Amino acid sequence: MYWQEETATDQFQVSEDIIDLVFDINCRELPVDHAHTLATAMTEVLPWIKQNHNIGIHSIYVAGSQNGWIRPEHNTQNRLLLSKRTKLILRIPKEQQNLVQQGLTGLTLDIDTCPMQIRQGKPRPLSKHTTLLARYIEATNHEDETDFLHWAAQELDKLAIKIRKALCGKTLTLTTPDGFLKTRSLLLADLSLEESLKLQQQGLGGYKILGCGLFLPYKSIQAVKNISNE
Repeated sequence: MYWQEETATDQFQVSEDIIDLVFDINCRELPVDHAHTLATAMTEVLPWIKQNHNIGIHSIYVAGSQNGWIRPEHNTQNRLLLSKRTKLILRIPKEQQNLVQQGLTGLTLDIDTCPMQIRQGKPRPLSKHTTLLARYIEATNHEDETDFLHWAAQELDKLAIKIRKALCGKTLTLTTPDGFLKTRSLLLADLSLEESLKLQQQGLGGYKILGCGLFLPYKSIQAVKNISNE
């Protein structure tokens, strides 16, 4: 864990070069571990996104517990129960918004026998929050938490992003045809607005198409109490 107090003001303007494209969907359930099957279904209809490393597909997240329901173990057999408010989100260059919308709107994808009907998509600018969470970052070559955080600090330094507060979660594996992909979650707090934007635009590590390295706003430092359990 890194933890360094710092207070700063920042008037940086949020760029719209990269956006989240948010689709309403009609989907009753999905495998808990669905990153690869979702990416496969997506690239079957938009094959060109395989070669575009600026495009990421957010894994669909459901809270760990709600109304007595507890999220089951992370594997491809167990199912997430989705609500009508659940969204499909892609992080894309804004210039490709129309192309992605035209390619996906109205389609029904087969996600491991779970039909997902995709409705209208709307652009959403990147967040101005300065506490960010990536639920999955590829960590295959990092033996433990200390090694992972050291690597993350080096990669962030290349982006001129300074770590002030960082906390990684436990290891989680994503199923792929080549075997299990080891990942860790990473929470970063007290970023500057410019750093937050840059990190959301660039991501961290590879496998964006599997939802890895994509940072989302985490609105409270209370995340520190919860992230290790996710």
